[in-house]
Amino acid sequence: GYVVGGTLPASIAAHWLATAWDQNAPHPAAAPGVAAFERTALRWIADLLGLPPDAAGAFVSGASAGNLCGLAAARHAVLASAGWDVDAQGLFGAPAVTVVVGHEVHPSVTKALGVLGFGRERPMRVPVDSQGRMRADRFPRLTGPSIVCLQAGNVNTGAFDPISEIAEQAHRDGAWVHVDGAFGLWAQASPRRRHLCDGIAQADSWATDAHKWLNVPYDSGLVFVRDREALRAAMGVSAAYLASSGEAACDLTPELSRRARGVDAWAALASLGRSGLRELIERCCVHAQRFAQGLRAAGHEVLNDVVLNQVLVRFGDADTTRRTIEAIQLDGTCWCGITEWQGRTAMRISVCSWATTADDVDRSLAAMIRCARDCRLPSNGRSGAALS
Repeated sequence: GYVVGGTLPASIAAHWLATAWDQNAPHPAAAPGVAAFERTALRWIADLLGLPPDAAGAFVSGASAGNLCGLAAARHAVLASAGWDVDAQGLFGAPAVTVVVGHEVHPSVTKALGVLGFGRERPMRVPVDSQGRMRADRFPRLTGPSIVCLQAGNVNTGAFDPISEIAEQAHRDGAWVHVDGAFGLWAQASPRRRHLCDGIAQADSWATDAHKWLNVPYDSGLVFVRDREALRAAMGVSAAYLASSGEAACDLTPELSRRARGVDAWAALASLGRSGLRELIERCCVHAQRFAQGLRAAGHEVLNDVVLNQVLVRFGDADTTRRTIEAIQLDGTCWCGITEWQGRTAMRISVCSWATTADDVDRSLAAMIRCARDCRLPSNGRSGAALS
């Protein structure tokens, strides 16, 4: 019902070890071993996701924090290009910054924009198509300091904005391009899904989660920024006792103290390898397609093109759909959540755990179809039993 990964055995074992070590990860002088794990994991992840090898990378609590860091770097860079040092002078008197998002931007991005002083309602919203993708033909011309926020993996449909086309136009206008890829960015690890990410390397910053499709324990997210100095300017800390000859993670994120998240990610990648991660991603997508096919065959309406791991389904009108979702949740075989998408009430299915099997999908499908059938019966039929 939510985009929640499982926990790989290797990553949970590493998590326990890292907890026992109790290292404060953001500074290499205090925890050089942990810093080495994190540098290696970041290099591997940047390679898997097709990001520039020299981009600054750091572990954060999740994509919400990753979006905040990437957009803070963007704010610094676009205002610096206009002759304004926002980190020293703040936003009072600063040149106006145009921010562009899609109509179905994720709330974590709008939250970050609000925290950074851009406002949650002020950004320009571009219309989207029937799958939630930003429409390139409606993308505005930009002048002055500008930031464009794109989406790799719509939280309801799994759809991707046309990143290559919009990034090219945005860069012609001098804008910074940020990609929110909480789970969708991992499509890069699958040759069958990689086309969805076309143009991803053209962006300037990226945010994603490790606790979703990499299947490490909570909490673990990532930010990558092409302009290392912009991220350091936005997030750096100045303290004599923290001076170090090497780059410290605390200069790239808001945190001065945190657990060693990178150890979990290193263990997940070391145990899976490139081929194992590819197989995990592709298997989850196949499971999502299996859900969609089974629900369509039973006569229910699947609302999205199932291009990744997300499925949206309706069981009739809004009231029937709500009652069916309640019945499925009470049944206990599986748990799926409710959503409102483009004016329609729907049930949302997400598959991103390494432990999900075809048998799990079939058992869940049977429960969904049974609950939907019971909720369509007259009130003197079986629907009361289904909801009791």
